[in-house]
Amino acid sequence: MEVKIGVQHTPRELVLESAQSPAEVEQAVAEAMAKDSVLSLTDEKGRKVIIPIAKVAYVEIAESSNRPFGFTTR
Repeated sequence: MEVKIGVQHTPRELVLESAQSPAEVEQAVAEAMAKDSVLSLTDEKGRKVIIPIAKVAYVEIAESSNRPFGFTTR
């Protein structure tokens, strides 16, 4: 699953592929907002991304898309 996180005052967004379910990511965001703490997510390779919730502008949760690459015909 793909998670995009917009950070305030930053022109680029953070994008990570997560093995967590959409419900788990949503719960993590809600808990961080309720506690006014940090948002901590883990990507598919086990790396952690930790962001202060006060700096998060938005979180977009989407299914990963398998993009074709190379020379393909449709």
